[in-house]
Amino acid sequence: MSESATPRARLFDRGSWPEAQRVTQILRKETVGGVLLLVGAVVALVWANTPWSGAYEALREVRVGPAALHLDLSLATWAADGLLAIFFFVAGLEVKREFVAGDLRDPRRAAVPVAAAVGGVVVPALIYIAINLGDPAALSGWAIPTATDIAFALAVLAVIGHHLPSALRTFLLTLAVVDDLIAIVIIAVFYTRELLVGPLLLALLPLAVFAVLVQRRVRSWWLLLPLAATTWALVHASGIHATVAGVLLGFAVPVIRKHGEGPGLAEHFEHRFRPISAAVVVPVFAFFAAGVTVGGLGGLADSLLDPVALGIVLALVLGKIVGITGATYLVSRFTRAELHGDLAWTDVIGLAALGGIGFTVSLLIGDLAFGAGSESDEHAKIAILVGSLLAGLVATIILRIRNRVHRRICAEESVDSDHDGIPDVHQHEGETRG
Repeated sequence: MSESATPRARLFDRGSWPEAQRVTQILRKETVGGVLLLVGAVVALVWANTPWSGAYEALREVRVGPAALHLDLSLATWAADGLLAIFFFVAGLEVKREFVAGDLRDPRRAAVPVAAAVGGVVVPALIYIAINLGDPAALSGWAIPTATDIAFALAVLAVIGHHLPSALRTFLLTLAVVDDLIAIVIIAVFYTRELLVGPLLLALLPLAVFAVLVQRRVRSWWLLLPLAATTWALVHASGIHATVAGVLLGFAVPVIRKHGEGPGLAEHFEHRFRPISAAVVVPVFAFFAAGVTVGGLGGLADSLLDPVALGIVLALVLGKIVGITGATYLVSRFTRAELHGDLAWTDVIGLAALGGIGFTVSLLIGDLAFGAGSESDEHAKIAILVGSLLAGLVATIILRIRNRVHRRICAEESVDSDHDGIPDVHQHEGETRG
């Protein structure tokens, strides 16, 4: 067969129809969560810059929990360490599902989002390090601009329009899943101040019992919830950030049934907990984490001139675009793949700009790097807000340029000539692949 007759590999192929439906459902829930996240962040930011800011700080510092177990924590700490464990539990479920039954199980389909996510971590980190190279204390914040907040990004997409083609939506979600996995590793490895082996080993016991029960499809909350809470408390006591417990619990849940057909328990838990994570956990965390005193335009300018803040803004806006787009381009060059259909590199740049919206995990890493309430942490929060807004603005401009093409692609993807509930493009491409 001649070289011209050999079909070239294509980037951003449409996945199967069930996968497209699943992605659409997830993104719909995350979009609602993103709007609520923005509401929580705006309320906190406005309140922290009013004459009643003292009440906001007092609310953040209210302590609740059993002192005997060293869990008399402030509400802000409970939001970061406790509630976010649910967020990371859902992230763990999603990561495992992608590697077991999703796009990431196929190395060829996984290559692009994995490379893009790695590029979107490495380049922003290098930009931040280059700007703060002379300050060892500031260098501890190198991981702040590496995170992508899928909920915030989807809230921006909801404003831009609902016409992003399914392949690009899948790419954005898969990239965010890999980004979450990298963030989990970074938090566990680089932001563990002191490791106590005893509590960590003890945490393996309730985690193992939890794993055995869910492998047997046990759903009883009165059994699973105490085991999960005990695992969380012991991981918290070990010195590792307690949200890692959520990830470990998520990894323990089976994606596919061992006996019989149908999905495993992971899908059931994801349906239950993703709405809680999107609509409650992330907005509450944003409310307690985003309240920073700006001090007017002068104070804002002074904060952004801090190398910590400058590094974060440039890394989020420029680093993500260069890292994600550059890595995707390199994959296309090495594999000799071309973009699918009417998609263009402008679309990749627009999605890369969306990847610069780092909020939830960025705020968490800022607290871990500099200590909540420190001057560097306050400047980091301002930079995360400004950088995320700028990244969202850049993405809006780029993707709006392509809006007409996206509308046409979405219209083609919705045609169902035989009225069987499956769009024609998915049937035709499935036949071609077969």
